[in-house]
Amino acid sequence: MRSFTIAERRNRLARRHFLAPDTATEPITRIAATLVGLHATDPATPYLSLWARSSPFAVADLDSALYERRSLVKHLAMRRTLWVVDPADLPAVQAAASDRVADTERRRLIADVSKAGVADDGAHWLAAAGDAVLRHLDRHGPTSSTALRTALPELAGTYDPAPGKSYGGQTHLAPRALTVLGAQGDIVRGPNDGSWTSSRPQWTTAAGWLGESGATMTAETAQADLVRTWLRAFGPATAEDIKWWFGTTKTAVRKALSAIGAVDVDLHGTPGCALPDDLEPELDVEPWGALLPGLDVTTMGWYHRDWYLGEYRGQLFDNNGNAGPTVWWNGRIVGGWYQDAAAEVQVQFLEDPGRQARDTLTKRARELTAWLDGVRVPPRFPSPLVKSASGGRVRSPS
Repeated sequence: MRSFTIAERRNRLARRHFLAPDTATEPITRIAATLVGLHATDPATPYLSLWARSSPFAVADLDSALYERRSLVKHLAMRRTLWVVDPADLPAVQAAASDRVADTERRRLIADVSKAGVADDGAHWLAAAGDAVLRHLDRHGPTSSTALRTALPELAGTYDPAPGKSYGGQTHLAPRALTVLGAQGDIVRGPNDGSWTSSRPQWTTAAGWLGESGATMTAETAQADLVRTWLRAFGPATAEDIKWWFGTTKTAVRKALSAIGAVDVDLHGTPGCALPDDLEPELDVEPWGALLPGLDVTTMGWYHRDWYLGEYRGQLFDNNGNAGPTVWWNGRIVGGWYQDAAAEVQVQFLEDPGRQARDTLTKRARELTAWLDGVRVPPRFPSPLVKSASGGRVRSPS
């Protein structure tokens, strides 16, 4: 049985996640497609993720890919997370993950519509709302959530997500209807009315924005295809890593691994799996350092993280499992980073990684400060380490 050391997995991470020094010139569309997608729940994350991997990189590069060339698109998928993905991968992502998310969101919304007394038949309300949204977008093109709610009586209605709680109160149902339509693949997030650090999308029909999609795939075929792509970038890994990453079931993972002919391997004492044609030794990588944003696809890439996170989970992840900004040296996390009152990026070392690492990472912090040019990007889910630097006060992003 092939055995992989921690050092070898870290070398693979460096090259396959475009963090090694010799991978910085890859196109951003290839980076996103290779990694299956980039996290985008925090609007700033995909921009900062690409800054860390592509040089030179400008905000306009991703804006152009998303809103002009449309070679990338935002879509709700794995683990009910918003991703930036290659439109060519949408049929697989839809069948393998988004359909599951859409079904859950649809059932919850239908129940809440009925419970709130907005309609006796929640399913009928949602169907009518969806039809009205699609007709409006076909006629008028990209439209914001607020404008759709104003124009369409079919979207009217409120509910209280937390009755009796201080954080409850009457909340519009319209955004949830749009979430369902988006997760189903009927509509997509088009032009953004906000800055790159905020999310104020105009919704548009998927067909109108992206053209005809590829052939519809079965869930099993799509899961096999995506697991193959994922293992190429993230493997070797455990079956539990795959189950968590896709937000799926053990049964689905077993079927996908069988379909692609994955082989059993040893991950420094833990059972794992890898692609049968991806067992060659991994050469060492030149020393490298990176400043990755909160929720970065690499930091969030595996369920079992000890081999790159070590003992720092409690300082760099919140109680819900969301990662804050991280500092990497040679394939492992050695600290975090934040912006101070002057908007300068400051590195927070959790250990002394040595002089070369300190110099390299401090330089990267200066480079990121210059690139941000005064723009503040507080993480949507600040880690305990980030909170400690600001006395527990972190401004929520707009």
